[in-house]
Amino acid sequence: MNSKTIIVMPAYNAEKTLEKTYRDIPGGIVDEIILCDDFSKDKTLEVARGLGLTVIAHDKNKGYGGNQKTCYREALKKGADIVIMLHPDYQYDAKKIPELIQPLLEKGADVVLGSRILGGTALKGGMPLSKYISNRLATIYENKVLGLNLSEYHTGLRAFTRKFLETVNWQAYSDDFLFDAQILIDARRHGFKIAEIPIETRYFKESSQISIFRGVVYGIGIFSELRKYKRERIKGSK
Repeated sequence: MNSKTIIVMPAYNAEKTLEKTYRDIPGGIVDEIILCDDFSKDKTLEVARGLGLTVIAHDKNKGYGGNQKTCYREALKKGADIVIMLHPDYQYDAKKIPELIQPLLEKGADVVLGSRILGGTALKGGMPLSKYISNRLATIYENKVLGLNLSEYHTGLRAFTRKFLETVNWQAYSDDFLFDAQILIDARRHGFKIAEIPIETRYFKESSQISIFRGVVYGIGIFSELRKYKRERIKGSK
């Protein structure tokens, strides 16, 4: 039986990059593309509808994590066996989607991450040095706490199995950027297998980036979640 594959795009002000992202998605790979617009101030909705995407429009801004919650809820409701989360800002290589889902189909993975670090081209692709350093430092600590050896935890190209999304409690996660870290920590908590593939790094004017302040808040949130995980492990070992 063929798996039903759905791409979800959590979008906010993606008018200038959405079509380029969409055009890079290989044909015949996915059954449906869902875009959830988080109360954008530009023409993201008009572009999405013009491309024939399934469109959901929030009536107020619910945050990046809140947007993902709507996306996953809708994808599962539509019977998805595999859900791919793709940022519509053209920062992540949609051409890699066939490779992204292969470990789910053939290698028993539950989560697959498109890693900008794995290919060793992050800085050449324009990733700011400060972001590269913070990414590496956070990843080192996350690996140490979680007992994993991932190259990156902070990517906007991810694939999940239905079983995974029906098991972890993503509905209770943050409505902000911390959502991305929480879902991977929960994957480890439940013993799910996480795989990675290398992807191209793209940074340019229109690509979405969080502010320094929100980046600091995100980092503090990650360390708080990791401390919680460590406490659980220590308590469980007694």
